[in-house]
Amino acid sequence: MNHSPETPDRRRLVIVGGVAGGMSAAARARRLDERAEIVVLEQSEYVSFANCGLPYHLSGEIERRDDLLLHTPASLGAALALDVRTGSRVTAIDRAARTVSVTTSESSYQLPYDALLLSPGAVAVRPPIDGLEHPAVHSLRTIPDLDALDEHVTRLVDGRSDDDRARAVVVGAGFIGLEAVEALVARGLEVDVVELADHVLPPLDAELAPLLAEELRAHDVGLYAGVSARSVTPGTGRAVDIALSDGTTLSADLVLVNVGVRPASGLARDAGLAIGPTGAIRVDADQRTSDPHVWAVGDAVEVVHAVTGAVGPVPLAGPANRQGRRAADSMLGRRTTPQAPVLGTAIVRVFGLTAAVTGANQRTLAEAGIPHEVVRIHPGHHAGYFPGAEQIHLVASFAPDGRLLGAQAVGRAGVDKRIDVLATALRADMTADDLAELELAYAPPYGSAKDPVNMLGFVAQNALDGTTPQWHATDLDDVLADTLVLDVRSPVEFDRGHLKGALHIPHTELRGRLGEVRAAAAGRPVSVHCGSGVRSHIATRVLLAEGMDARNLSGGWLTLTAVRPDLVG
Repeated sequence: MNHSPETPDRRRLVIVGGVAGGMSAAARARRLDERAEIVVLEQSEYVSFANCGLPYHLSGEIERRDDLLLHTPASLGAALALDVRTGSRVTAIDRAARTVSVTTSESSYQLPYDALLLSPGAVAVRPPIDGLEHPAVHSLRTIPDLDALDEHVTRLVDGRSDDDRARAVVVGAGFIGLEAVEALVARGLEVDVVELADHVLPPLDAELAPLLAEELRAHDVGLYAGVSARSVTPGTGRAVDIALSDGTTLSADLVLVNVGVRPASGLARDAGLAIGPTGAIRVDADQRTSDPHVWAVGDAVEVVHAVTGAVGPVPLAGPANRQGRRAADSMLGRRTTPQAPVLGTAIVRVFGLTAAVTGANQRTLAEAGIPHEVVRIHPGHHAGYFPGAEQIHLVASFAPDGRLLGAQAVGRAGVDKRIDVLATALRADMTADDLAELELAYAPPYGSAKDPVNMLGFVAQNALDGTTPQWHATDLDDVLADTLVLDVRSPVEFDRGHLKGALHIPHTELRGRLGEVRAAAAGRPVSVHCGSGVRSHIATRVLLAEGMDARNLSGGWLTLTAVRPDLVG
């Protein structure tokens, strides 16, 4: 291995950390400069692997473990002439001398650099739970994590009968936690999931989360939300007992803890590089740190959220890959595409459901003090008259001037397509008017002439310009106290469940029974609702035309029962 300084006509680029950001930078740098000496230092054995695929190998969907290993040092050396050194931990940066200190199992040495890229990634958050050192406790972030977990699961399920299934507890119901739940169920384990937030997948709006909870329960997953795990102790009937904050004790053969990550910025901090208040490395739009010879990318760096302007890390593979490419361009003096604010677009499969988010959710907008109007629709993912249409639950937030601020969706089909369109619309700073006019592909097996994205635009236009004023499920207490609730669903729907005290008039009969509405309202506003918001939109327009103060429930009964099941009788 050659550790000598560079030759005069060759620049040495040293990259600390592989995987998404580091390897994207190394590959791009080689494509731009055939003569550069590019050294990649990776402390683990694996320099390029698909960490997003880990749960899917655990489940068995990705059968071959080696399919997760995208490249090896040998393949990278042969294809790109990269000097990839695994098992090499960088312990210090001497910015004045422009060297890094490297430690291996055999030796330590100083490696000079002309340009240094830091891609240290993130480390799993270790929650304050007593007993995490128990051998039954695992995490799932790296290949060694996967190997240890897979081996443990295999031991647990081998030789078991359906009457004696192994049990697992997953602590943390975020994206990775939910993927792990699905994987463990697929392997034949009984699973409980514990989430400190009041609902699973905390980035998802609370009104959509019950759909995921219902799907989990349909697959016999026990759900404990709004509580924390306090301790893991040796069990009697099973390997461990997990004590929860509400007094519940769960027994399990295996515990998987995935409660989030934090930036691995210690090396940068020790070197005196600027670190933001969230602990992430501060970089400019070209990924350059506070040192002009050092760049940083990936889960360890600060980014700006496109909607709220909040600054902090966003641990997603897409931004990390793009940052690596940008850093390579900047390191080699090329034209760059400066870092754009990040939307945080993400998606997860939960058994038969898909949940996806982009932009800011309602809680984030409220905390940031950003005025917004929320619209909710429940359309089919393709034309209703074509067999197989599945309902999509779509929620979007708009600024008063119509700009899209964020969107979320849950459904069994078509979710990814709509969120990708909406993420593009967010990047383009589109408004409700723009969404209404988008020309999207339509044929009955794929969509509708009025695509769900168009429908979001239509509903937002009506809400924002006052055509159809809205009320929201979160306003229900005030609505029940101060307004007349008019239920315009069918008699069958009404009999299945309704709000106490609501006046029931099917929307097809409303025009002939306006006198009943006036008498019951007695000068009060009328709060209208139906199943999803479509029929009540028509009814609201009828009442407004008659001079009454009327408004439509955003998302209808479907949203109301998700947000306020306690008041449904």
